[in-house]
Amino acid sequence: MSALQSDFLRTLQERGFIHQCSDLDGLDGALRAGRITAYIGFDCTAPSLHVGSLVQIMMLHWLQAMGHRPIVLMGGGTTRIGDPTGRDEGRRVLSLDDIEANKAGIAKVFAKFLSFGEDAAIMVDNAEWLSGLNYLDFLRDVGRHFSINRMMSFDSVRLRLEREQELSFLEFNYMLLQAYDYVELNRRYDVTLQMGGSDQWGNIVNGLDLGRRMGTKQLFALTTPLLTTASGTKMGKTAAGAVWLNAESLSPYDYWQFWRNTEDADVVRFLKLFTLLPMAEIGRLEALSGAELNAAKKILATEATALMHGREAADAAEETARKTFVEGSVASDLPSVAVARAVIESGLGVLTAFGPDYAKLLPSTSEARRQIKNGGLRVNDVPVADERAVLGAGDLTPEGVIKLSFGKKKHALLRAE
Repeated sequence: MSALQSDFLRTLQERGFIHQCSDLDGLDGALRAGRITAYIGFDCTAPSLHVGSLVQIMMLHWLQAMGHRPIVLMGGGTTRIGDPTGRDEGRRVLSLDDIEANKAGIAKVFAKFLSFGEDAAIMVDNAEWLSGLNYLDFLRDVGRHFSINRMMSFDSVRLRLEREQELSFLEFNYMLLQAYDYVELNRRYDVTLQMGGSDQWGNIVNGLDLGRRMGTKQLFALTTPLLTTASGTKMGKTAAGAVWLNAESLSPYDYWQFWRNTEDADVVRFLKLFTLLPMAEIGRLEALSGAELNAAKKILATEATALMHGREAADAAEETARKTFVEGSVASDLPSVAVARAVIESGLGVLTAFGPDYAKLLPSTSEARRQIKNGGLRVNDVPVADERAVLGAGDLTPEGVIKLSFGKKKHALLRAE
């Protein structure tokens, strides 16, 4: 591979975004020759994307920053089918109202990373063309270009069948629809590049092949690595659940704490992927080691949070952390949950308090029980030793709160009202 010449690919390469490309030299030449239009698709399966999708969002940001046109494709149509990629069973079928509500929640994120408007980034929904398809015409014009033998070889199908787990005909059609999206976007918006995570490689290549068979100009595919932490955990998954991007699903403080808790071996990699810091500054931070590395983690946390929630929220989260962990105080702006005073006065089980119905520090009471055995839970900075313990009025501080802590870095307040 010759040295990359286009600003976009050089930026992606030095920051660690590139995993696979259908024709890297060809794409590099197209990017140098003029402005291109590229897209990434996002299905509407939840009210918010989680941090695992952030690497794709950052790719769209860099695409626009380098003078090209990004398209955010919302999967209002494909969500009705469900992507089988990486799943052992079919996705829950969502109502049209649920899909629309999820789409509205997801859409809010992109305005923080892209500039929308005439001749700028645009957001489209594949329901615009998929919902009105005539089934017989689609089979004749599109379906005939797909080989069942080849489709059976893709991981999304092969692994499910090897494990003798059901793959519905509905899901089997997903890759046809995603491939057709690429062709339709080429026709409507002159899209020549689809980007995505490495798990989408098969689906994206299907689109390239379909475009070739249906007479489009040359199309390209570009994917990012599947992100895991240094310890092997899937990016965005924690003991307490997914790390959501929307503030309604995860507070800016908890978002900041997620990045602050980055493993030492991941700090530089995440600075490259998830911040806009210049590479020279990241190089300076890379030289830090030992206790000094905590300073780089705080910069990562603040810069990543500023991109998602704004500089003011990021600075407030950092200050809250400083008050909590440096001064040892119960900061009033820690994440809090209102609890009826009568509930506390009548007694609230400690397992329930830490679980998903209240503090949401842990995903279940069984996990809370396990953490107590490991000495990982505290109430008002006192370790919890008895899983049968009950919180009551006597546990309220003078401020009318009970501070719950999971480990050293995750806290929440139960606020009596």
